[in-house]
Amino acid sequence: MFFQIVYISGTAIYFVFVILLCWISRVPRTDPGAGWWACAILAAAMSRMLLFALDGTGDPRTVLLAYGALSSLEKTLLAIGIIRFLDLRAGERPVRRAAGLLGGWLGLAWLVPDLPAWAISTALAAFNAGLLAFVAIACLRRRPPDAGSWLPATALASGLLALHWATAFPLITVFPRWRVIGLALGTVLVLILYLSLLAGVLRQFQKRLTDAESQALELAYLDPLTGLNNKNYLGKLFEQALALATRPHHLVAVCYIDLDNFKPINDSAGHKTGDRVLQEVARRLKECTRSTDISARIGGDEFIVVATQLEQAVQVDRIAAKLLDRLCADIRIDGAAYPLGASIGISLYPRDGDTLSSLIDAADEAMYRVKSTRKNGYALYSRPDAPPAAADAR
Repeated sequence: MFFQIVYISGTAIYFVFVILLCWISRVPRTDPGAGWWACAILAAAMSRMLLFALDGTGDPRTVLLAYGALSSLEKTLLAIGIIRFLDLRAGERPVRRAAGLLGGWLGLAWLVPDLPAWAISTALAAFNAGLLAFVAIACLRRRPPDAGSWLPATALASGLLALHWATAFPLITVFPRWRVIGLALGTVLVLILYLSLLAGVLRQFQKRLTDAESQALELAYLDPLTGLNNKNYLGKLFEQALALATRPHHLVAVCYIDLDNFKPINDSAGHKTGDRVLQEVARRLKECTRSTDISARIGGDEFIVVATQLEQAVQVDRIAAKLLDRLCADIRIDGAAYPLGASIGISLYPRDGDTLSSLIDAADEAMYRVKSTRKNGYALYSRPDAPPAAADAR
């Protein structure tokens, strides 16, 4: 009775794994190992069904050859799946050759009735134990980062199965009463093996989804050309900056930057050169700002720098002068020098507004005042009823 329970329950669970691995293998860009493992565990299920169907009714030699052939096919497919999963292409040819030699040996055993059963079982045990040992070693030596946490379990199950095949399988042919214990132990180890493989593939799916989500967030929040924050993400970062401005008299400066002389460069040298100019501008902005500051491209040749945690208004002049000095330096691309400039308008929180949109409008107005008068300079926003704010020009 226990023998039949082991057969039926083990085979049923095998078919569940077949369905799951087949379904997973159909998902686009799935590692090819899943399809090979589905075929491997299908072969294992068929070998169990064969034993159950022919138990006590078939010729023991025929049962041994048929079961050995299906079990060896399972290990071959399992090993090829591991090779594909771990990208060990050099190991596939030896596995196929070994499987071919075993197939020839089993064919010879079928044609030569006098060949003893122990010779057949020894060859089967050596082949299956060898492939399982190969799987265990491969999983220990090569662990892909997206599924590597599950491979030690695969290696452990494969190693124990190799030991099981090297010892229990030959013993069963000599001591048939060991068959139930050996079959139950083998079933448990096989289930652990394929469960770990299934978990590894699912772990790959999880990492792929999280990576895709991370890339989507980067596309949503970063400017694809310059790598700076984009306008959509600027508001959220500004709210975080205000949350940090908790000390009395803390200031936040919004610098609206419009490049001068960029359009002639873009028109004469081409858009590719213009893109490289914008990338160099972004690099210089990162150099000029602190880790607590925010740099963003809001479109075309317009940028915004938010300087946070300022103690005194005089710091704004130093920041603007530094930005202006770096942006007005010639940009060299492929041996050619391109003169550039910048008009910068600056507004201060909380003096000129308490929202990002109001501060950008104020900085934009100050920037246009610079652009309409002299270019290559900066100016602080001043209300119409206030005295003019300090400004600097190159």
